[in-house]
Amino acid sequence: MNGEVVAVDDVAAAFADLVVREAPRTVALSGGATARRCYETLATRGAIDWPSIAVVFGDERWVPVDHPDSNEGMARAELLDHVPVGVVHSMRDAGEAIDAAAAAYDQLVAGLDGIDLVHLGLGPDGHTASLFPGSAALDVDGRLVVPNEARLAPFHPRLTFTLPAIARGRHVVFTVDGAEKTDVFRRVMAGDDLPATRVRAERITWLVARALVP
Repeated sequence: MNGEVVAVDDVAAAFADLVVREAPRTVALSGGATARRCYETLATRGAIDWPSIAVVFGDERWVPVDHPDSNEGMARAELLDHVPVGVVHSMRDAGEAIDAAAAAYDQLVAGLDGIDLVHLGLGPDGHTASLFPGSAALDVDGRLVVPNEARLAPFHPRLTFTLPAIARGRHVVFTVDGAEKTDVFRRVMAGDDLPATRVRAERITWLVARALVP
């Protein structure tokens, strides 16, 4: 596997502490239950210069931002609507149609001087962002953002960072929690060919619940 594994007692608290410590200026946010807890905890942290931070999203479901399945909607409810963040670049609202949104967001990400912190999760099938096992998006090397089909519920069309986009991250941080992740994290540790194990970046940290680490 790529990166450093850090076993922690509280994944959400460890993530929030990392953000405070590293003070990123550009952050790519994620979705999912673990991300929700991370953002809820991060919203309570002081000593963060929120007005200097630009937020982008590593993936999104093609639903309105106020839909219960929206990653941006979750991030706003738990974090972004509670802090004076500098700018939020909506992935869903980047275009009227999914292909147009993907193209516009691709240009946006290409125009950034890297991304200081890319937050990722780990799905039970080994997916990360909306890069699913067997997906053609895994082999894309000429785009930073593409549309993709979901292989797990909820089955909304997706927008996702490609592996080259994730590789623009100066620090990629996976957060892994929950007993249902035991088997897949063991596969990650074993170096199985999963989307998450294909991630490359300048620095990769896995913040993993202590009970999941062999």
